[in-house]
Amino acid sequence: AQENTVLQPRQPVEELSYGATAAHGRKDPVVARSRNSPAKRIYLTAAVLCYANLIIFMDWYIVPGILLELQKYFELGDGVSGLLQTVFTLCYMLAAPIFGYLGDRYNRKIILGAGIFLWSGATLGSSFISESYCWIFFLSRGLVGIGTASYSTIAPTIIADLFEEGKRTTMLSIFYIFIPVGSGLGYVLASSMAKVTGDWRWAFRITPCMGGLAVVLLTLLVPHRTQRRTALHRALSISGTIRVAAEKPGVQRAAKTTWCQDVVSLAKNWSFVWSTLGLTAMSFVTGALGMWVPLFLYRAQVVQGMVPACLQEPCNSSTSLIFGGITVGTGILGVITGAEVARRLRKINIKADPLICSTSMFISALCLYIALMVGQTNIISTFIFIAFGELFLSVNWAVVTDILLYVVTPRRQSTAIALQILVSHLLGDAGSPFLIGIISTAIQAKKAHSFLWSFWSMQYSFIICAFIGVFGGVFFLLTSFYIEEDRKEAER
Repeated sequence: AQENTVLQPRQPVEELSYGATAAHGRKDPVVARSRNSPAKRIYLTAAVLCYANLIIFMDWYIVPGILLELQKYFELGDGVSGLLQTVFTLCYMLAAPIFGYLGDRYNRKIILGAGIFLWSGATLGSSFISESYCWIFFLSRGLVGIGTASYSTIAPTIIADLFEEGKRTTMLSIFYIFIPVGSGLGYVLASSMAKVTGDWRWAFRITPCMGGLAVVLLTLLVPHRTQRRTALHRALSISGTIRVAAEKPGVQRAAKTTWCQDVVSLAKNWSFVWSTLGLTAMSFVTGALGMWVPLFLYRAQVVQGMVPACLQEPCNSSTSLIFGGITVGTGILGVITGAEVARRLRKINIKADPLICSTSMFISALCLYIALMVGQTNIISTFIFIAFGELFLSVNWAVVTDILLYVVTPRRQSTAIALQILVSHLLGDAGSPFLIGIISTAIQAKKAHSFLWSFWSMQYSFIICAFIGVFGGVFFLLTSFYIEEDRKEAER
C-alpha cells in the first residue's frame, strides 16, 4: 500500500515545468531534505544494480563460452545449438512488456528480487540435466530469460529516477559498462571452469551463488520507496510545485492512461521508433557475434593448423577466453568513450547522440566484414578487426538508452524500455543465432563433411551481420531528423 501511495503523484510529472527557468523557482524544504540526506544510499543502490547487471550478463553468455562442450554432450548441430540462445531471448522479450507494465505500477524492488531468484534457480538446476533430457536444458534457458527480463526492464528506470540529467548519463554509462564486462566474463568463467574441472556443468554453478548474494544486497541495502520518491522529488523540486501537484486531483486524473494509450503514444514518437529499430539491428549483430564468434575463431584456427580438431570433451576453449577478454576490454572502452563523446558533442549539436550511434554502426559493420574476409589466412588480423567491431558496437549502449529516457515522458519509461526490448530482441538477437546456425548447417549439408567447409559455412552465414549493421546506421541517422522535436515534446 505504501508503494502505491508513492506512485500516485508520480504520473503527472511530465506535465510540470522543466528547464533552467523553472530551476530558479521556489524550493520546498521537504524536497531539499529528501535530496541531500540519502545521497550515499542512492550511490549504494546504484552499485547494487550494477553488480546485478554484471552477473546477469555473465550468466547470459555462459552457453556460448562452452558451446563446443554442449554440442558434444547433447549431440547438437549448428542449427539446433542456435536455438539455445533463441529460446532464451524469446522468453526474455515476451516477458519484458509484462514486467514493463508491472514496473510502472507496482513495487520494483520486489519484482527485481523475484526475477534474480528465478534465473539463479533455473541456471543452477540446468547443471544437473543429463544428456537424455536435452529439452529440459532448453526450458531452463527460457526460465533464465524470463527472470532476466524483469531486471533489464526495470533497473535502468530506477537509475533514471535516482539521478538528474547530468549525472544520469554518467551513471547509465557505468551501469551499461557491465553489459560487455559481464558478457566477456561469462565466456571466461565458462571456459575456465570447464578447463579446470573437466566438466562444463560447473560453469552453471557460480553465477547462481552470485545471484543469491545480489538478492540479499537488494533486500538489505536498496530502500523500499526511495526509487519512486526520488524521481518525483527531482521533477517537482525543479518546478517548485510539490504541494500543488499533490493537491490537484484533476491534474492526476488527466495524467492517467491505459497501457494501450501508452503504446499508441510511443508509436507516434519517431525518435523512439527509429532508435528502437537501430537498436534492433545492433542486437541482431551482437546476438550472432556473442553466440558464434568463439566457434568461428576455433574453426579458423583448425583450418590454419594452429589447433587440433575437437573430437570429444573437453574441447580447446582458448578462443572463448580470448574473445571474453576482448569483449571486456572493448566494452569498457566503448561505453566510456561513447558517453564522453556524447556529453561533449551535445553542447555543440543537439542531434549528437543519434549521429554518434549511426557513425559507430557503419564503422563496426566495416570492421566485421574485414574480419570475416581475413579469417582463413590471418587469425591475428581477425582478432583485431573483431575487437574494433565490438568496440564501436559498445559505443552505443548507454547512448541509446539515454535517447529513450529524454524523448519519452517519465511515466511511460518502463513501458518504453519493455517495448524496445520486445522489438529489438524479436527482430534482433532472438533469431540471429538460430538464423546463422541454420544457414551454416544448410551450407554444410550440400558438401561432404570437412573442417574447411565447416569454417566456410560459418564465414558465409556471418556476412549477413555486416549488412544488418549498415541498416542499423541508417535507422540511427533517421532518428536524428526527429530527436529535437520529440525531446521538446517530452519535456513539455
